[in-house]
Amino acid sequence: MRLSLAPNPWFWPRERTLAFYRDVASWPVDIVHLGETVCSKRRELSTRDWIVVAESLAEAGKEVVLSTLALVEAESEVGAMRRLVGHGGFIIEANDLTAVQLCRKAGRPFVGGPGLNVYNHQSLKLLQEDGLVRWVPGTEQGELLVRELLEALEADGGTRPELEVQVWGRQALSWSARCFTARALDVPKDACGFRCIEHPEGLPLATREGDPFLRINGVQVMGEEVVDLGPELGALRSLGVDILRLVPQPEGLEAVVQRFHDGLRTGVAPERVGAASGYWSGTAGSSRIAGT
Repeated sequence: MRLSLAPNPWFWPRERTLAFYRDVASWPVDIVHLGETVCSKRRELSTRDWIVVAESLAEAGKEVVLSTLALVEAESEVGAMRRLVGHGGFIIEANDLTAVQLCRKAGRPFVGGPGLNVYNHQSLKLLQEDGLVRWVPGTEQGELLVRELLEALEADGGTRPELEVQVWGRQALSWSARCFTARALDVPKDACGFRCIEHPEGLPLATREGDPFLRINGVQVMGEEVVDLGPELGALRSLGVDILRLVPQPEGLEAVVQRFHDGLRTGVAPERVGAASGYWSGTAGSSRIAGT
């Protein structure tokens, strides 16, 4: 199995973002996803800037994947996506069927990102015909559902694509045309002032009882709990997972990468550090960890 770094879902200042990826170049991670997947208004880095970062990481020996928006709302966003696909130097992670169509027309293989909502083997097989070579299941697709889907694909004469599963980080729960951050701060979406940049790991949202619940991230809602599937390495290996996906966070990510790297190198599954197992087990993750 290999380690991958998911596209950064948070909005950070330009210099902080560039410094982050300079550090990533020396980390024991094999694959790095780059690009804006949440909101096209986040323009601290241009398409050209992302390409420069991609070239630098490729020179450092990383496999680079250029990730696309999960929610496409304007022709200008399609144009930016077309430039990424047209570059040709790096594989694309398609998080929307617009990107799938562009890759298919260009004859480019692509990674099926978690935004594609693949829930049955027929859909996966059709996407493979379009050029899908690697699949990242969606947030709520746990071990049982993924296993059943892949077994059905093989029973139907299909070939399993590479499988990449998120094993660390907060999980993306939804996207919307409405900007939740702008609404929370009582500013218009079209004049938001890029307030997301003030919250490097999203805007915390609590229940009425004051319990941590969600993270508001522009047009995206993230879970509050940090998912950690480190102890599940054996089950992930048994399922045939090829790539372990880690979601960026502002602090402490290098230690997380090292922990998973050591687990793969030694064969000893790391103890759980994050708060939950997410949707992986099909049960309430917090209850499962608490032993109830």
